[in-house]
Amino acid sequence: MINKTIQAVKENIERVLIGKSHVIDLVLTSLVAGGHVLLEDVPGTGKTVMAKSLARSIDANFSRIQFTPDLLPSDVTGLNYFNQKESDFVFKKGPAFCNILLADEINRATPRTQSSLLECMEEKQITVDGVTRRLEEPFFVIATQNPLETSGTFPLPEAQMDRFFMQLAMGLPTSDEELAIMERFIQDQPLEHLEPVCQKADLLTLQQAYKTIFVHPVLRAYMVSIVQATRNHADIVSGVSPRGTLAFLRAVQAYALIQGREYAVPEDVKAVAVPVLAHRLILSRSVGILADSQETIHSILDEIPVPTETWNS
Repeated sequence: MINKTIQAVKENIERVLIGKSHVIDLVLTSLVAGGHVLLEDVPGTGKTVMAKSLARSIDANFSRIQFTPDLLPSDVTGLNYFNQKESDFVFKKGPAFCNILLADEINRATPRTQSSLLECMEEKQITVDGVTRRLEEPFFVIATQNPLETSGTFPLPEAQMDRFFMQLAMGLPTSDEELAIMERFIQDQPLEHLEPVCQKADLLTLQQAYKTIFVHPVLRAYMVSIVQATRNHADIVSGVSPRGTLAFLRAVQAYALIQGREYAVPEDVKAVAVPVLAHRLILSRSVGILADSQETIHSILDEIPVPTETWNS
């Protein structure tokens, strides 16, 4: 049942996106693990299409917020307004009260507005005027940003970056993939015809099932070695936090579930290490771009010996 649900969602998304199987796996991993995703890539690579395809594949409430410099926190969370008919203040829910939220071009909003997402991303709740309201489960944020255009943008601070479970890039297609894209879209818009293949109850079941995935103690020690290496690296000012360590563990478990296994293997660790850990690093070099962080994690993975055990026992 679990594998069928995951496969159905993946196949549904692949009806729109071509050649993005690994990225889809990682997005589904984040969704199952209850994390959030930051998609950073140049315009036109399919970031928004990915979010919409996922939202249409799941029978859940979807909202999209186009982040702009004039966007206010209340435009995200909601606000209290005076209702003359009732002679009282009434709360109007913002678009963040949903199951899947697309935060488009998140770095174009001011830090004050960006921070309005911190509480709902981490604690799954929204507090307005001293009143806290729980968000309906599941709650999943896909944020996008363009790394090329920096004029008029506000880079996400480290505290907000750490809230994201993974940072991913869609990447450009190969020649064969681009020809397939042209053939698929030449007369049709497959996104418009996507129907839900997963109910909210099914997703909630998945979010409980991944926690039972077995991670061998030796494999856990291997993961800790990777995290510790980020804290003792000459090029890193600040390594992965304990929150990042737990995200690493959850990602390995969820990725193993996505692959149809009841136990994790070293390949799962290597598959999720870069998207889970790279954006949590603060490098000592003045450039400090994501590519450098990714290369640093790759070098750490190359240096630490991969353990060999019987992982399903």
